[in-house]
Amino acid sequence: MKKILLTTITALSLMLSGLVAANAPYAKQKVVYHVNYSDGKRAIGAMRNAQNHINALGKDNYEIQFVLHGNGIELLRTVATNNSDAAGRIDSLRSQGVEFKICANTLKGRKIALDDLYFADESDVVPSGVAEIGKLQQDGFVYLRP
Repeated sequence: MKKILLTTITALSLMLSGLVAANAPYAKQKVVYHVNYSDGKRAIGAMRNAQNHINALGKDNYEIQFVLHGNGIELLRTVATNNSDAAGRIDSLRSQGVEFKICANTLKGRKIALDDLYFADESDVVPSGVAEIGKLQQDGFVYLRP
């Protein structure tokens, strides 16, 4: 009888601790979203993921950066300029502190002017997109590539 009671109490304790853990708030997170594809639907999905991430973490509990290089530059070049949903998502994320970093190598190699990108300026440009991702990971950022 004692054994059954002890087993039941242990099982209940484990279940309750799981519920407490499931309802515990998230710790602050630093995340880099890697975008090097031109698929507009996928890019919008990545931004939706980032918004869900923000919603789950809560205000001031995150540092999120998108790094765009190669074909990913199209998010700010054609997707945002031709799709009001994408532009609205970018604006919303930026207003919440999300940064969109742009690869200088991609700009130079593809002869893309910064003025051709959706609300981008010099402070958004990094020397190399892939090197920036590596640096952010060294700085404790978690890598996501939706």
